[in-house]
Order: sequence, then C-alpha cells, then structure tokens
Amino acid sequence: MNDPAESQPVARAAFERRLLAGILLAGLPGAAAAWALLGFVNWAPPLRWGAAALVLALWLGAAWRLRGRLVRRLGTLANALGALREGDYSIRVREQGRRDALGELVREVNALGEMLRRQRGSAVEAHALLRVVLAEVDLALFAFDDAGRLRLTNRAGERLLDRPQTELVGRSAAELALGDLLAGARQRLVELRLPGGAGRWALRRTTFREDGRPYHLLVLADLNRALREEERAAWQRLVRVLGHELNNTLAPVGSLAASLRRIIGREPLPDDWRQDVDDGLGIIAARTESLRRFLDGYAKLARLPQPRPAPLDLGAAVRRAAALETLHPVEIEPGPDLTVAADGDQLEQVLINLLRNAVEAVRPAGGRVAVGWRTAGGFVEIRVADNGPGLASDANLFVPFFTTKPDGSGIGLVLSRQIAEAHGGTLDLANRADGPGCVAVLRLPL
Repeated sequence: MNDPAESQPVARAAFERRLLAGILLAGLPGAAAAWALLGFVNWAPPLRWGAAALVLALWLGAAWRLRGRLVRRLGTLANALGALREGDYSIRVREQGRRDALGELVREVNALGEMLRRQRGSAVEAHALLRVVLAEVDLALFAFDDAGRLRLTNRAGERLLDRPQTELVGRSAAELALGDLLAGARQRLVELRLPGGAGRWALRRTTFREDGRPYHLLVLADLNRALREEERAAWQRLVRVLGHELNNTLAPVGSLAASLRRIIGREPLPDDWRQDVDDGLGIIAARTESLRRFLDGYAKLARLPQPRPAPLDLGAAVRRAAALETLHPVEIEPGPDLTVAADGDQLEQVLINLLRNAVEAVRPAGGRVAVGWRTAGGFVEIRVADNGPGLASDANLFVPFFTTKPDGSGIGLVLSRQIAEAHGGTLDLANRADGPGCVAVLRLPL
C-alpha cells in the first residue's frame, strides 16, 4: 500500500506537468500564427530562423513564468490550508489586490483562518471556564469511558475517593467501588461507603460523546451534609422561636412576681393589696395559658398524621367548610363535579383555615369572600378570594407562629401548607391582580 506522504510529491509533479502542458497548448495557436507570419516576410534564412527561435523562446518563457506563478500561489494556499489543518490559525496569505478567481480564493482562505482563530479562542476560554466550574462545583463528578475506566474527575471526586486524580485516572469503576453506579436507574438514591465519606447520595447518570467516543458521567450529591445543614437550621429556628416566646412570657411573669412579693412584704399591707395580687395573678395565668397554647400548637405541627386518602366529593367538602363559617357569608362559585383522593378531615381543616382568614380580613369593612374550584393541568385548584386590604408582605406567611393578629397562633397557614404538600399539592397566597384583596390557591392532584 502506497504511503500518502510519499505519493504527494509525485502527484504534485504530475499536476505541475499537466499545468505546463495546458499553458503551452493555450499559447500554441499564437505561436503558430507568429511562425506563419514569418513565412510571408522576405527575410534572409538566418534572420527568419532567429525570429522563429525568438518566438519559440517567448512562448516557452511565458508558459514557464505563468506556470511558476500559479504553482507558487497554489503552493502558498496549500501551505496555509495545511497550517489551518494543524491548528495554526496565525498564517495569512498576501492578497496582492487581485480581483480574479485566485484572489477571491486567497481572501476566502484568509477569512476562514480568522474565523477559526476566533472560534478556537472562544473554545479555549469556554474549556477553561468549564474546568474551573468542574473543579469548584460541590458535586462529585466522574467521567468513565465505554470500557468503564475513569478518565476525569473533579476536586469533590478526589475528596470522596481520598486520592488525587493522577492516581485515579485509568482505574476501572469496579476498582473504585463505583461499578454498581454504571447500571440501574439513571436517577436514584444510593448508599455508599467510600474512603472519603459514607452515607446517602443522590445519583445522576448521563452519557456524552467526545471525538466520537461515548462516555458515562456520574454526578453524586451528598445528601448527608444537606440534611445536616437543614437539621441545624431547623434547630436554630426552633431555638429562636421558643426563646422568643419564653422570654415574652417569663419576663413579665418575673417582673410581676417581684412586684407581688414587694406588695405582700409591706407592713402594714396596703388597702388594695388584694386587688393588686389578683390582677397580677390573673396576668400570670393569662401568660401561662398563652405559653401552653403555643406549645400545644408546636406539638400539633410536629405530630401531623399522614393523610388517609379516600374518594371525596370536592363540591360537598367545599360547601360543608363554607357552612361552618357563621361570622360572615361565603359565596360559593361552583365548579365541575369532581371526586378526589384526599383525607376529608384534613382537607376541610385547610378550607376552614383559609375561609376564616378571608373572613377576618373583610369583616371590619363588610367585604366579600368567595370560594370556587376548577381544573388546570392535571390538578384541581380551589380558590378562596376576598376583597380586603390584601397582604402587606408575603415574606413570613408560612413561618411558624408568625402572625399579625392580636390573638393569632401563627400555625394555621403552616399547618395548611403541610397538609397540602402531604397530599402531593401546593398552597399559595398572593394579592389579587384584578383589584384589592387576597387570593389563596390550593392545588391538589386529580
């Protein structure tokens, strides 16, 4: 089999010969005409032969010169294209201001080189950015080839396997205790015990190609740390809320206790000491009852039972909840006849909470409260709307024990959202876009 590198000079020489032959053939009619004209000139034979030789020399010289120029230009273009093929995009061909087809070819080659230079620059920058992102991202990444050997990982992957990438690349997935991750579901939770950590991980597996070769990418997210951070945040919220409520109770109770001790320690006792003591004990009892209700509410949030779904007539449930609201009339905007799978007691509790909030918002001005339902994209939407003052802010709506009501507990909306999410649905509150007031939207799957 012939070597392409060895056959290239032979092919080039053959082309140059064909090019020279073509040029000579193109000039042959002119040379033949010149020789014919010389036959009509009455010159001496030596002079005639000299003129014929001159015509022949001019013919051959012009053909050779033209061939040389074409070969040089084509060679320059070939070298420029070869440089582009090798990745050198800095080479440019001198255009020389030609407006013919060869000049146009030179301009196109130069334009191609400039375009490839810009693209390579962009690709290099994108690749550098990608490597930085992969290195810094807080997810363990592993790229395996089709034979199951590791080709790339990041810093998180190095920490998880407790070895640098130089010691990991080329090892099989089985050697790294990751072999089972290349099979099975592409998205799942896995239990892993690796040199750099153990516990639960969220796995994502996908495939990609580079230079036509397939690769498998594993992405591992540490759920343990996320859970620990969430647990710590939950404890911080719990301590903050409990501390706030206990301080609100203990501070006045302590102050009143000190005042009552001073009163009963007087000699003689003041005439109104019984009334002062009775008032102080009443305040202490009220604050104690408030603290008891607070703790009961917190326990209620913590002990929310799992829903027991059963077929439920949605329209009947909405009407029952509306009938329980006796402080203000509730308008019912009927929707389609629907039966949903839900815990009837829990769902009615949500509806009662939403209707009670709407009624309390409109009662001072005697506004309107309406409840209705409709289907939307595989869900049923139950909407409770009012034309009250609306929400001043939605930042703390679902923060436990946050309330703007003087006698509110701050658990109604939190409990309602928990029930909605336990049913696979959602609960959202927002100000109305069509006027004053607020709208609560409870979404449940059909």
